[in-house]
Amino acid sequence: MILTTDNPLPQSRTFSPAELEALFKRLNLAHTRRIYQQVAAQAEKESWSYCDFLALLLAEEVARRKQTRLQRLTRSAHFPFLKTMEEFDFSLQSTLRQALLGSYLGPDLVSEGRSLILHGKTGRGKTHLAVAIGYRAIQNGFETLFTTAAELIEDLSNASVKGKLQESLATYTHPHVLIIDEVGYLTYAQDAANVLFHVVNNRHLHKRPMIFTTNKPLNEWGKVLHDEDLAAAILDRVLERGRFIRLDGPSGRTRHLKLEDPLPGSTERLRISGIRGSEFPEPTSVTVVELVPVAFQRLSVILCCVTATVSPAMQFRSRSTNVYARSCLTCFKFCHESSFVDSAAPTTWAAIIAQPASVIALKLVLIA
Repeated sequence: MILTTDNPLPQSRTFSPAELEALFKRLNLAHTRRIYQQVAAQAEKESWSYCDFLALLLAEEVARRKQTRLQRLTRSAHFPFLKTMEEFDFSLQSTLRQALLGSYLGPDLVSEGRSLILHGKTGRGKTHLAVAIGYRAIQNGFETLFTTAAELIEDLSNASVKGKLQESLATYTHPHVLIIDEVGYLTYAQDAANVLFHVVNNRHLHKRPMIFTTNKPLNEWGKVLHDEDLAAAILDRVLERGRFIRLDGPSGRTRHLKLEDPLPGSTERLRISGIRGSEFPEPTSVTVVELVPVAFQRLSVILCCVTATVSPAMQFRSRSTNVYARSCLTCFKFCHESSFVDSAAPTTWAAIIAQPASVIALKLVLIA
């Protein structure tokens, strides 16, 4: 019987479980069909009113549908991982705060077509923020699609070659929110700017938001996309109703290694030789990097001199011990006083090395 204003009180009727199952299927009330018997038993036990019983069934059905939709949209978004805004560590950022992203976390993101460009070095959390904003849009009931710039450009370039560009564009222009990750990370085809412009222009005309992540400054997008004019047109449309946000701070992936910690303000003076440094050293601008070649140069002198004494020791067996000892002492003396290596011209040192080993050894003996 159909309820009308003329006949508001229908006659009581008993429905069999099979009839109720058919009615639930007809109305696509899948979750209600599964729980109605359990809820009915609880309602009878606790003496619920009919309105309370009906309200609970409807609330459970709506909640279930919302959860199912959330799961379905999350899967179809193709996120590389699932991150939320609450998981992002804003304390590592010097200027960015969550309050600055407030307009991107509500329905205004879609209703006003607000776009966003997240710029920063690798590991700063650009993709994390993009995924978090996209997931929040899904929670607000909007469809989101995540893709990388390389995947989008390759897909549309291949479609253009096959004459199916317009059909493939629908994949990127239909979703309420489009996230394009890693602009500038890889090398793109020559028509990169052309196919990307088609996506950006279409979404701009329909006021559909776009979120970009990039490690390149905006003035380098022309080189990345191989077309300065089209790159400028793309950025002009994205930023008309969008914002540019720079992320800084340490890399989240290697933060535990402390690779970006500043060096101490003062370092202990390095002792290249065995001579003690002066008690009151003069100010100097020489860095550790500049001292390293000197250390290697002096070490090479020691090795060359020791090697050079092997040959004369074999020739003059009776004096081998004396030659070896005196040569080493002389070598160390030169290294300690820094008078030979630091002051000798490269050509002079090369000339000495070129002489026979026996002559080098004798010269070292005489010098000592």
